Amino acid sequence: MAKNIQCELISWSETERLCLQLAKQIKSSGFQPDIVIAIGRGGYVPARLICDYLDIMALTSIKIELYGVGSGKNDQAVIKFPLCHNIRDMKVLLVDDVNDSGETLELAVKHLNTFQPRAIKIAVIHHKTSSHFQLDFFAKKIIKWRWLIYPWAVYEDISGFLSQQIPPAENLQQAQQYLDEQYNIRISKKRLRQVMDLMADSGC
Repeated sequence: MAKNIQCELISWSETERLCLQLAKQIKSSGFQPDIVIAIGRGGYVPARLICDYLDIMALTSIKIELYGVGSGKNDQAVIKFPLCHNIRDMKVLLVDDVNDSGETLELAVKHLNTFQPRAIKIAVIHHKTSSHFQLDFFAKKIIKWRWLIYPWAVYEDISGFLSQQIPPAENLQQAQQYLDEQYNIRISKKRLRQVMDLMADSGC
């Protein structure tokens, strides 16, 4: 796992605000999806929120794996769970949390096109300009690259970072200092304690 990388914690309220902004973009564009497809796992929550805001009932998903624990990157994107739904001649809205390298989205579109949909539009919360993959909708542009920690992945990412600390933190203060210095993560003691307690319960 990489160290000394810049990270940003995304709150639930920020997530809701950006997803609402994204939904408004989609609606104003005139695109009316027949179905929303989330890319798991990061796209699950944004896709569900967008369905709520746009009053869309048809929601399904595929799962693609690219990143391991924390920001550890696998060699290539792979489809873990393919689409199990007929989308032939349908207008599809593909949703993920972030366009980072573009590899996940590129593989997803290639996979979905084998089902012969009428159209595929892509929406993400955050678009990193380091990616050259073209999107249809995004809520926020990230110019200076950083690792984004969404509220549904706090335990996974923080515990992943802490598991790499050598020697391991002996207390809350040491863990907090390590996260600040190595990853620019400023997390409350209460939240960090919750993560560390869960790590201890799971034997990490």
